Amino acid sequence: MAGILEEIKKRMVFFDGGTGSLLQACGLEPGELPETWNVKHPDIIAKLHRDYLEAGADIIKTNTFGANGLKFHKGAEFDLEEVVTAAFRNARNAVDTASYPEGKGKGYIALDLGPTGKLLKPLGDLDFEDAYQMFSKVVKIGEREGADLVLIETMSDSYEAKAAVLAAKENSSLPVFVTMIFDEKGKLLTGGNVESTVALLEGLGVDALGINCGLGPVQMKSILADIMKVVSIPVIVNPNAGLPRSEGGKTVYDIDAGEFADAMKEIAEEGACVIGGCCGTTPEHIKKTVALCKDFPVRLPDRKNRTVISSYSQAVLIGDDPVIIGERINPTGKSKFKQALRDHNLEYILREGVTQQDNGAHVLDVNVGLPEIDEPSMMVEVIRELQSIIDLPLQIDTSNTEAMEWAMRVYNGKPLINSVNGKKEVMETIFPLVKRYGGVVVALALDEDGIPETADGRIAVANKIYEKAGEYGIEKKDIIIDALCMTVSSDSKGALTTLETLRRIRDELGGRTILGVSNISFGLPQREIINSTFFAMALQNGLSAAIINPNSEAMMRSYYSFRTLAGLDPQCSGYISVYSGQVATLGETVKQGTASSSGSTSGKDMPLSESIAKGLKDRAHAAVTELLKELEPLTIINEEMIPALDRVGKGFENGTVFLPQLLMSAEAAKAAFEVIKEKMAEGGMAQEKKGKIILATVKGDIHDIGKNIVKVLLENYSYDVIDLGKDVPPEKIVETAVREGVKLVGLSALMTTTVPSMEETIRQLRETAPAVKVMVGGAVLTEGYAKTIGADQYCRDAMASVNYAEGIFHGK
Repeated sequence: MAGILEEIKKRMVFFDGGTGSLLQACGLEPGELPETWNVKHPDIIAKLHRDYLEAGADIIKTNTFGANGLKFHKGAEFDLEEVVTAAFRNARNAVDTASYPEGKGKGYIALDLGPTGKLLKPLGDLDFEDAYQMFSKVVKIGEREGADLVLIETMSDSYEAKAAVLAAKENSSLPVFVTMIFDEKGKLLTGGNVESTVALLEGLGVDALGINCGLGPVQMKSILADIMKVVSIPVIVNPNAGLPRSEGGKTVYDIDAGEFADAMKEIAEEGACVIGGCCGTTPEHIKKTVALCKDFPVRLPDRKNRTVISSYSQAVLIGDDPVIIGERINPTGKSKFKQALRDHNLEYILREGVTQQDNGAHVLDVNVGLPEIDEPSMMVEVIRELQSIIDLPLQIDTSNTEAMEWAMRVYNGKPLINSVNGKKEVMETIFPLVKRYGGVVVALALDEDGIPETADGRIAVANKIYEKAGEYGIEKKDIIIDALCMTVSSDSKGALTTLETLRRIRDELGGRTILGVSNISFGLPQREIINSTFFAMALQNGLSAAIINPNSEAMMRSYYSFRTLAGLDPQCSGYISVYSGQVATLGETVKQGTASSSGSTSGKDMPLSESIAKGLKDRAHAAVTELLKELEPLTIINEEMIPALDRVGKGFENGTVFLPQLLMSAEAAKAAFEVIKEKMAEGGMAQEKKGKIILATVKGDIHDIGKNIVKVLLENYSYDVIDLGKDVPPEKIVETAVREGVKLVGLSALMTTTVPSMEETIRQLRETAPAVKVMVGGAVLTEGYAKTIGADQYCRDAMASVNYAEGIFHGK
């Protein structure tokens, strides 16, 4: 039997459909774990698989979506080994006994890995390596039991998806497919978009990627269109059967099998080559989809020649429009930065990052190398902290291979890696890391013979690097050549050699280039004059990315002017947005809010509201301490802190602020609140709470990401939150609501199979405490679905929960 990757090249391939919704129809109780039926009711699970195979599905997913160490541990009804092994036994039974449609070979078995239900650090409490280990245990069992591939599905966090991909690739030899869950705006829960997610997953080397759950096929069409613009590998689309609602205590969906098949035909025509179903779909949905689409000619995506790096939330294309890489997070020549590293002063480093972002950097260089510090651990810590408050991609800049690998492993996205060169030993050390973790690598045009004096010599080294990278499966698009910028004070022709190298890499090799621009002026007075002029010349000769100080007004003038003159700034909008309203005087331009040309802003004068908006905890602590010398605590809360949180909240709702930034702002506000509480306690005052709110993840559901996010924000708005945790029975929620006299209860559910628990909780609240308002949220819910189960309010995100609470308690 041909492998699944070969099958995809030849024809349309079909996944099976929903599991939980069908098991509910077979008697799965609200809150009961579907995976336990692998052991309790193997005949039902095997029949479900068999029905899908006989409907024409090529791939069945094991009933292991929620099988992880959080649910199946010592003391649980069944352990992880037992549940996963039984799942494969049932799947193999179905594959061996199914009556396949004419022309179909035996089905493939996909090990199904779903999310853990927890948010990873620093935003949550689950460590990246702990998540990796949890996924690894299941992968090892899956390969041992005969899985044909690994399907990592329903991922709403790119970081968790990365942990699962590494677990699959490092603990098995199986093909790896990944499907993410986007909302209708094309965003992941943690802020990622289509382009950043594709960059990450392709960089990690997955074999196919796509979307599942959350939406029906009609709603997924626009997201698929965005995927097709940037993807180079096969695309999977497994939608729900439309949108859910509740009827008679059961979850039903609004698209029948015929309508689903018609919509999936359009999905196939748009370029998806692996299709199937998710929540609410049945063997009949798959049967009609197969009948309509099986003869459709498969269209694999074209290979895209795009040099892309990404953070958790955005992608940066390194191409014709030059990219600015901020150079300030680097100890070279910076005594204050060196001292910050020695003192473990992360706040100083974070402020450097924030300032560069504010001044126009697209990427931040991160170099923390000092002989007297532990560079690998410091690099990991700085990467994590920066990514918690800044959404720019990062350049991992180190000559320490251990630090490089650790940083690449924990980095949330597809990084820029600085650097490799033409030396055989260096390439053989660095390229395996790039292949393993994904990234775009900076390649210096030098080798064992040193730095070539001529452009011909540097071009020859570039070609050698391209060729060697290809041996590791690293494409030319993921190599950026550093044409080497040598100081003109020691070589008057050095600049000309660099410019010729840039031009020829662009025109002759079709490659991308990078320079550390300020090297050109080393040893000269008034270095910015040389730097900014050379920068403009380099841009004209094809420079793709520049490592510069974005806090330098002279350098940024050259950048914005070049883009305008080169036709890269339509209607001069970028230039106008930066420089309109400024006063030009002889020799300088006065630009309000821009750092001085000599360096970065210290951030010491950053007001409390800005510290909260930027998520700078230490700065917020210091700022509120100063304010308390002049202002009353309640004045600070009402005039500084709440407006800052409101501003961040509005940005989140508008899509300009992402979940990590939202949570870090909340943490900064929390740090300030702690200082205020101490001050109030000293004065015999108590902070007044706005009211009590119960939060709980419903019975049977251990996914508490959404609930925990809501809790953080509500507490920052001074609500007294009673967090009942996860897997909470309706009776406990009702009992607590009555005892505590609460006005508002917030319920969360991620899985289709646990929404009946939510509905039962609401029913019991209505009977026992009818005055209590109920707000609900979760990936499987919609506004219409929330109404059908009796909720008072559907909250699509954490800020919506805050806004509803404000209305309940204050009539806003």
